[in-house]
Amino acid sequence: MVSSEIKNFGIIGYPIGHSLSPQMYKAAFEAAGFPNYNYIPLSIQAGKLFMAVEGIRGLGFRGVNVTIPHKTTISKYLDAIDSDAMVIGAVNTVVNDGGMLTGYNTDVAGFLAALREANFLPEDCHAVILGAGGAARAILWGLCKKKAEFITIGARNPQKAQALANDFLPYGHAEGLDWHSDEFKEYLQTADILINTTPLGMFPQVDDMPPVDLNLLPEGALVYDIIYNPTETKLLRKARELGFPTLDGLSMLLLQGKESYRLYTGEIPDMEVMAETLKKILQAK
Repeated sequence: MVSSEIKNFGIIGYPIGHSLSPQMYKAAFEAAGFPNYNYIPLSIQAGKLFMAVEGIRGLGFRGVNVTIPHKTTISKYLDAIDSDAMVIGAVNTVVNDGGMLTGYNTDVAGFLAALREANFLPEDCHAVILGAGGAARAILWGLCKKKAEFITIGARNPQKAQALANDFLPYGHAEGLDWHSDEFKEYLQTADILINTTPLGMFPQVDDMPPVDLNLLPEGALVYDIIYNPTETKLLRKARELGFPTLDGLSMLLLQGKESYRLYTGEIPDMEVMAETLKKILQAK
């Protein structure tokens, strides 16, 4: 059944040209019989965010995704925030119900779903997170929700890493460290999973990687990089060569997109169509 109804969606950020969301969602809408659902990249500078949010409301956009640099600042312009977004302090999806704008964070759902697909159970694990930025907050909250036993946050700035750990003290046991320190290297030796949330290794700087000695990890530890372009970063390549199981960021991108699509439409998208669309775009780069 093909619907003739017109609905508008989009993604707001600055810059926005790199986003793969327009192609991914458009392919899913067409596969579901919604050829008149539009998904528009919206380049919005920081000083114009309030006007953009009011535009979404006034123009009747059904929903938008939110990316850098607006994830943390958009909350104050919305009517409601869901519990995950509230704890994380960041919104990546906004749904418009008749002018009522509600913010969600689907990154945590995407992260946990990707772990399930990889058959990794975060309960009672020792997780090591690389990076202390916005992406790390969603990862940390997901691990806390699943009752990880201990979480080590390694970053270039140990004060920022510890401040992040302190934010989640009510929910779990976490510690922030300088990723060059001997103490951090000791924690690597008992990690069940290592998760990179930094942009080190992202296209076009594909020769970069976090300064972590993978040889210190115990046998069988999962190495997870949430970067999806390239799908195999230098970190994951080195981990694979050392015999560690690996997980790239494409699954998290797809699964957080699945959750946003469900919030927009009440339905589950064709995940195979979304995955093939993304793979074709990435292979062409």
